[in-house]
Formats: sequence, C-alpha cells, structure tokens
Amino acid sequence: MTDPVVHGVDFSGASGGGGPKIVVATRDSRGGIDLRRGAGRQDLLQLIRASCEDGTPHLWRVDAPLSLPESVLDAHGVPPDWLSMATWMRGFEDPREWRRALRAVDRKERKRTCDRAARAPLAPMNLRVFKQTWTAVCELMLPLVEEGIHLAPMHPTRSPVVVAEACPASVLHRLGESPRGYKGREPANAERRRALCGVLAEHGLELSEDHVRQAEADPQGDVLDAAILLLPPVHEPVPREALVEGWIW
Repeated sequence: MTDPVVHGVDFSGASGGGGPKIVVATRDSRGGIDLRRGAGRQDLLQLIRASCEDGTPHLWRVDAPLSLPESVLDAHGVPPDWLSMATWMRGFEDPREWRRALRAVDRKERKRTCDRAARAPLAPMNLRVFKQTWTAVCELMLPLVEEGIHLAPMHPTRSPVVVAEACPASVLHRLGESPRGYKGREPANAERRRALCGVLAEHGLELSEDHVRQAEADPQGDVLDAAILLLPPVHEPVPREALVEGWIW
C-alpha cells in the first residue's frame, strides 16, 4: 500500500489583522518536505479538494478543535453526532455569536475526552481558541464533509483523503519534550525552535536548513507547529466518546 502524503496544518481562525496566516507543511511519500506559508481558509479548502484528484492517499492533520464535548451538545439540545453539531454551529452568524450562546448556558470551558487524553492545553471554546474551533468546523470541515471527505473518527467515508485533528503540544508530550519555551521573540525561544527541529530529525523528519531557518525565525512558532504534525500519528483504539467528540492524533 502506498504511504499517504502527510500534511501538517497550523490553522488560524483570525478574520483580519494581517491577512492569511495558515501554514501548510507537506511530506510526500518519498520523504520530501514542502512548506507553504500565508494561506487563507479558501486556499486550504482548495488544497484539500485538489488532493482528492491525484489518486494518492492523503492525511491532513489540522491543529484546531474539530468538535465539542458531548455534554455541551446535550445542554443545547443538539443530537450527539458530528454533522448535527456542525450544522448547529453554522447557524450562528460568526464565532462570537456562537460563544455568547455557549456562555449564556454554561460559562465553564468544558474539555473533551480527547483533550484530557492528549493533554491539549485549551478547551474548544476557550477565549484563545473559539474562533479556530468555529471557523475550522463551519468554514473548513463542514463543506468538505458534505463533499464526502473522511473526517476521522466522526464521519468515516471511503475517501482516500482523511482529515484528522492534531495538536503539536500533544505530539511533543508524546516525544517526551516540553511544549513550552519555543514561542516568542527572545533568543532563547529561537534556540529552542532550532533544537526542536533537531528532535524532529531524530524521529525521521529531516528538515532542510532553509526550513530550519524559517522555523527558527518565526516567533509565533507556526512553521514549527506545522512541521511537527508531519510526524506519523499514533494509531490507537479510541473510546466511544470519540465518535462524537473526536480524537487528537
């Protein structure tokens, strides 16, 4: 069986303030790595759609929450399945209106089973994350699912293109590395980013010196986050809750 082309996506839910911010790293079946910076959500949609046309399996690992806790769906009378959840979310005008509706019912930031299992730092409705959650679900995944893309594990199809949620911090935890210290403008942050590129090389992901320099020079850590998601995901049995709440690979 052909190894899939793996894509790591550092996703942004921002609507302005500097334009497109999405970073897409790609590792082909021979190990070659490409890096695309400055994509917008429509660019990403087109890239995923185009990957359906080359006859090759693709795995897209997206750094954004793609689901909600089952308890949140229950509190809002939403049936416990991904398509019902996404359709309900798309009924709000924008992410802020959606978050206001959440907080009108419960001001706690509920984590999913997968958040706890993967040691994800923030809940899907957290102030720093809610725009990513809403835009990833409503503007990225819902159109793709309606077109037949396989969203693991909530909406399986026969598509050779699979999209799954991932989290760079969770990957680093699994590698025994701290997810702290590499985002920022201080020299120590840049040194940490270069060191983490070395860790990726130890696990079989050989970045070019140009890619390493880009990662080192990026104070937001977006380039490094996308590259981290090129490592093979850990395949593991998922609990029942994952069929509704999703899973982080």
